[in-house]
Amino acid sequence: MATFTSTLPDNLLQSLSEKAKALSMPKNKLIENALRLYLEHLEKAEYIRSYKQAATDSDILSIAEEGMEDYLNQLEK
Repeated sequence: MATFTSTLPDNLLQSLSEKAKALSMPKNKLIENALRLYLEHLEKAEYIRSYKQAATDSDILSIAEEGMEDYLNQLEK
């Protein structure tokens, strides 16, 4: 595991210390969990953004419709 050093605003560090104490959790674990959740949130947001963009792309919609037509034909057989 690598070591990472950073600076935080005093009020954020105070909130972190208070929350870590209330949860009986080391500050580094609390930061690790929060960062993991935030990165997952960013990844999901990018995924959603790409689907919204694809929904307005006529070429992508055409390919999807052709694929659905093929799928429905296979189900009918």
